[in-house]
Amino acid sequence: MKPIIAIAGRVGPASRVSRSAVHFAGDVYTNAVLRAGGEPAVVVPQELTDEDADELMSRFDGLVLMGGGDVDPKLYGQEPSVYVYGILTEQDIFESTMVKAAIRMGKPVLAICRGLQITNVALGGTLVQEISTLPNADSQVLHKPDNFPEGAPFAVHGVRIAEDSRLASSLGVTELKGASFHHQIVDTIAPGCVAVAWAEDGLLEGIEHTDHWLVGVQWHPEDTAHADEVQQNLYNAFVAQAKSVAPVR
Repeated sequence: MKPIIAIAGRVGPASRVSRSAVHFAGDVYTNAVLRAGGEPAVVVPQELTDEDADELMSRFDGLVLMGGGDVDPKLYGQEPSVYVYGILTEQDIFESTMVKAAIRMGKPVLAICRGLQITNVALGGTLVQEISTLPNADSQVLHKPDNFPEGAPFAVHGVRIAEDSRLASSLGVTELKGASFHHQIVDTIAPGCVAVAWAEDGLLEGIEHTDHWLVGVQWHPEDTAHADEVQQNLYNAFVAQAKSVAPVR
């Protein structure tokens, strides 16, 4: 049986096609899970108690948190700056509750871009609200594309990965080129997590949990995974871990 992978969904506006709001996950995520041998299932954003979230996650074998808008800075003790956009506090709380439930339930977690950021905040860490405000920011290393949406869909930069990390073991390499689209990064790393990847300018690109299969990356492996087996390897390793903990159905 394929492991069933929960993807924390999003809400989209009504349109002429749907006529009502929609719940969705990006096809680059679902396709990467399918290629890895998993069965993706979109979980509708909702208000959950810890007990609700445990019961919900008990039905799945792993959790994916996608990229998206900014995390509400108030959740990590700061006021929003002029750089912050796309805040949906209800989404933040939903995803925070889900990731903590996945950890309690022993289910693997793959957190991408914003997914890494909300995971770090949910577990007690903080974020840098705008990379360009950092004194060591290197304008030569692009973390997001210029002139989007007219230009490229993402920027590309090098990533260095710690040799002894779960992330390196999953990818099969310690250096790669990653598709990037973000303007925030982790500041204080959450308790229980460690840094395992860095961009060419030294900015943090990946964390993982020391006691649980939880990997968070700041770049977007799913954007190029259809043509790059190294990027697909991360989804393969995640789904394999989900399969290893899945109950017999």
